[in-house]
Amino acid sequence: MSRDASATSHADTFVRDRLPPAGQLPEFRFDLPELRYPERINCAAVLVDDAVAEGHGPRAAVHGADGALSYAELQALASRIAGMLTRLGLVPGNRVLLRGANSPMLVAAWLGTIKAGGIAVTTMPMLRAKELAAIIEAAEPQFALCEDALAAELLAAAEPRGERVKVVTWGGGDLEARIAGEPDCFDPVPTLRDDPCLLAFTSGTTGRPKGTVHYHRDVLAMADVVGRHLLQAQPDDVYVGSPPLGFTFGLGALLVFPLRFRAASVLVPAPRPDALLEAVQRHRATCLFTAPTMYRNLVPLVPRYDIGSLRRCVSAGEPLPRATFELWRDATGIALTDGIGATEMIHIFISATGDEIRPGATGKPLPGYTACVLDDDGQPLPHGSTGRLAVKGPTGCRYLADERQRNYVVGGWNVTGDRYRVDEDGYFWFIARDDDMIISAGYNIAGPEVEAALLGHPAVAECAVVGAPDEARGEVVKAFVVARPGHEPGAELARALQEHVKATIAPYKYPRAVEFLAELPKTQTGKVQRYVLRQRERAAAGKT
Repeated sequence: MSRDASATSHADTFVRDRLPPAGQLPEFRFDLPELRYPERINCAAVLVDDAVAEGHGPRAAVHGADGALSYAELQALASRIAGMLTRLGLVPGNRVLLRGANSPMLVAAWLGTIKAGGIAVTTMPMLRAKELAAIIEAAEPQFALCEDALAAELLAAAEPRGERVKVVTWGGGDLEARIAGEPDCFDPVPTLRDDPCLLAFTSGTTGRPKGTVHYHRDVLAMADVVGRHLLQAQPDDVYVGSPPLGFTFGLGALLVFPLRFRAASVLVPAPRPDALLEAVQRHRATCLFTAPTMYRNLVPLVPRYDIGSLRRCVSAGEPLPRATFELWRDATGIALTDGIGATEMIHIFISATGDEIRPGATGKPLPGYTACVLDDDGQPLPHGSTGRLAVKGPTGCRYLADERQRNYVVGGWNVTGDRYRVDEDGYFWFIARDDDMIISAGYNIAGPEVEAALLGHPAVAECAVVGAPDEARGEVVKAFVVARPGHEPGAELARALQEHVKATIAPYKYPRAVEFLAELPKTQTGKVQRYVLRQRERAAAGKT
């Protein structure tokens, strides 16, 4: 029976039924010719099937700890997984939870899920049962494909749902046995470009994670904007990085971008600093993706490795301090490409590269996007102003059944929760997250500015700055510091750090309280959870 061209391919409309109402959606723009996709398109088929059809089958697509898969081998493995899921009863629109360290099998599971018309729900490998249970409750997956070594927490989380979640594991032989008899070819489900294919959960830097819905066209758009215009991706590129595929920064960098441009990726299951640099050296990687904290940790190790193949190093996930930018440039000669993205937007939307980089600035809106800063009434402000960052483009926020949609989308703009200044040349300069602004004795103080000053001191490995309740001042600036080896935490070092900040920025911004920690609280993606520190300080002051 013929299907109307405007009809969804999804027999299971669970996700579609939980999209925000039209009046709460952002304005989408598809101004670039490369963003005008056919009405029916399956992004997994574009990424791997089309690559094989173009003649790239013999070339390496993804390198893992146990070797590489060619494009043809990856296509066959993804097809067998798609066939297995269909045989187990998957219908288009079903959710498939994916859990594993970065590996070729996880890539194949993601592609196979989407080829079969499913919606991939890729989770962070370090999540525990309680966190996985919250995702299962929200997404209601029918299937879960999981690395055997990580299955215990998933099984504990899925147990209350009984047979409603079919769990298949790899690495112990279960999935491998199930796909052994499946054919190497699978005709991808002819999904609409606006059919959901990805359900990504935010990393929880501000509390309860939110499920964000992305369509087939969104997956391709992030490649055709970031990969094409920012990275100038080429087939001879080799991408490596630390972000997990459950984080859309990692999904784009290590799966979508390289496959879209017929390049290769290197997946490091345990991306410690030494393992990342060793991977760059062994595979002659051309592009490195990680967070500012990791770049700081890589700097002392750089002289031990040959990383001369690197052409571009991308920093995202959290703001890039100027001190970290300069450390990396001094160590490698490479200017870091900073970028701001969001799970809600799927990937980076403001950045700069090459000669357009201005140290300290995030950059300008990428092609296809427009951005501004808004006042508190939601009105755009002129250049030279500071306000709430707002962006429009080919991607945007669609929360899954979440009342916080009203807060993120304002007048058609995606309002990210960041405070930015835009200069007269159109460059955007990060000031703080909205909840990182500290009001002390009537002064507005941006926590990241104090952090940047602290990071300029040789004793500071990592730091986080928050407002702590204070009867006299309302709040005081409090710094949580992880000291570098060889520096003794204590009152003497605290005083030295306070004096350093006073000498670096306006003295009233200095941290009146300094506490040393062995480590900072972080999300699974390595972002610092400042809200945890704020909550702790409020609880200690009896403000909960």
